[in-house]
Amino acid sequence: MPGMAVGAARSSGIRGAATAVVLGWLVLGWTTGSHAQAPTIDSGEARPPGAPGSMLGDAPGSGGGTLINQPGTGGILGGRPGTTNPKGIPTTIATPASGPGPTADQVSISAPAQQPVTSESAPLYGTLDIPNTDDDGPTNGLTLDQAIAITLERSLDLKAKFYEIPMARADILQASLRANPIFYQDGQLLEYPGSGTRFSRSAPGGPSQYDTNVTFPLDVSHKRQARTQVAAHAERVLEAQYQDAIRQRIDDVYTAYVTALAARQTVRFSRKSVEGLEALAIRNERLFERGEITRTDLNRVRIQLQTSRLGLVDAESAYRKAKLDLGSILNLKIEELAPLELRGSIRDTVSALPPREDLRKIALLDRPDLASFRLGLKRAEADVKLARANAYNDVYLLWQPYTFQDNSPYGLKGQYSWALGVTVPLPVFNRNQGGIQRARINVDQTAVQLQDLERQVAYDVEAAILEYEVSKREVRALEEQVIPRARESRDDAQKRYLAGATSIVDYLNAQLEFNQAIKQFLDTAIRHRRSMLALNTVVGRRIVP
Repeated sequence: MPGMAVGAARSSGIRGAATAVVLGWLVLGWTTGSHAQAPTIDSGEARPPGAPGSMLGDAPGSGGGTLINQPGTGGILGGRPGTTNPKGIPTTIATPASGPGPTADQVSISAPAQQPVTSESAPLYGTLDIPNTDDDGPTNGLTLDQAIAITLERSLDLKAKFYEIPMARADILQASLRANPIFYQDGQLLEYPGSGTRFSRSAPGGPSQYDTNVTFPLDVSHKRQARTQVAAHAERVLEAQYQDAIRQRIDDVYTAYVTALAARQTVRFSRKSVEGLEALAIRNERLFERGEITRTDLNRVRIQLQTSRLGLVDAESAYRKAKLDLGSILNLKIEELAPLELRGSIRDTVSALPPREDLRKIALLDRPDLASFRLGLKRAEADVKLARANAYNDVYLLWQPYTFQDNSPYGLKGQYSWALGVTVPLPVFNRNQGGIQRARINVDQTAVQLQDLERQVAYDVEAAILEYEVSKREVRALEEQVIPRARESRDDAQKRYLAGATSIVDYLNAQLEFNQAIKQFLDTAIRHRRSMLALNTVVGRRIVP
C-alpha cells in the first residue's frame, strides 16, 4: 500500500510536470502567432520621426531624446527560481536608463535655407527692340496658377516626401504599444536521471518543484503616454516641414516660369529687331543700286541683319529649353511640351504692396518653417517629460498560477499552490539624469534657433521689399526715360544716314546704344518679376500675382 501511494504520488508529479510543459508550449505558441503588437524584447529600435533618414531634413526639436524606449527590453536577472525569488526582473534596473546618443540630427539643427532674390539676366542674342504690343500669350496658355496646381498634383518629389507623414503616424502607433507580459516556466530541485540515487528518507532531497510564472510590467511613470506625446508632436513637425517643402517647390515653379517668360520675351525682342533690320537692309540695297553707298556700308548692314537672325534662332532655342525645364518641374510628358504656350507677363500690375509691418506679421504667422520650429519646441518639451518618465523603471507584478511540489519520494502526496509577488526597483538614484539634462538643454537650444529664424525672416522680408521697390523704380525709369531717348537718338542717326549726312558706322553705334538700353530694360524687368515672386516665397503667402 505505501508503495502504491508513492507510485501514485510520482505519477501525479509527472502529470503535473507534463501539464506545466504543455501550458508553457501553449503560451509560447500563442505569443508566436500574435499579431497585435511587437514583442517586448526586440533586437532593433524604431526610427524616430524626423530622423536623419527623413526626406524632409532635420526635425526641429528632435535633439532631446529617443522616441521609442520600450520598457523591459533587457534580459532577466534572477538566482534561485521559485516563490522565494519572483521571476521577470529586467537587467535595466541594474544599468542606467537608456539615454539618447548623439545622432546626425542632434549635432546641428539649422533653419531651412532661404531662396535668394536673384537678378539673373536674360541672354543677349543679337540686337533687340521692343514690340509695339505686350502680348501675354494665347488665352488657353499655361498660367502661373495652373503651373503651380499641376506641380502640386504631379510632383514626384513632393509625393515621396509626403510618405514621411504616414510613417510618422506609424511611429505614433509604435510608441503607444504596451509592453508584453513575460512567461516563465521552470523545474527545480530535480533528480539527475541515471545517477543511481533517488530522493528518499534515507537520501533526502527536493522536493522537486515545477512552476509556471507570468510577469506583467506596470508602467507606473507613464512612459508609454510620454512616448506617444513625443511621437505626436514629431508628426506635427513633419507636417509643417512638408508645407515648407511645398513652399520651396512653388518657388522652383516661380523661377522656371519667369525664366520661360524671359526667354519668350527675348524671342519677341529679337524678332522685332530682325524686322527692323530687314527693312533697313532693303533700303540699303536700293541705295547701293543707285550708287549712293559703298559695298562696305551695305555689308555692315547685312552682317548686322545676319547676326540678328542668328540671335533669333538662339533665342528660340533658349525658349524651348526654358519650357523643357519648366515641364520637368511640372512633371509633364515630352509630348505635352510641344504645344505648351504660356499665358503671362513680366510686367508689374500691382498698384501697391501692403505695409511693411503687415508683411512681417504675415511672414511670422504663415511661414511653415517657422511653424515647424514652434512645433519642434513643443516636441522638445515633450522630450523632457519622456526623459523624466524614463528615470523610473517599470514595476513587475508576478502571477504564479501553477506550482507543483513532488513529495512522492517521502511517501506523501504532491501539492499544488500559487503565488503572487511584485518587483519594485527602488528609485534611490535617478538613472536618467543625463537624459533629462540633455532634453532641457535641447528646449533652450530650439528656442534660441526659433528666435534666430524669426529674426532672419524679418530681415528676409525687408530685403525682398527693398529689392521689389528698387527694381520697380529702375524699370519705370528705363521705360519712361532711358529707352525713349535711346530710341530717339537711334532714329535720328538713321534719318541722317539715309539722308547721306553720316556714315553707316554712326548709325550702327546709335543702334548699339539702343540695343544696350533694351537689354538693360529686359534684364531689369525680369529681375523685378523675380522679386515679386520672391516676395511671395519670403512672406509665405501669395501677395502679388
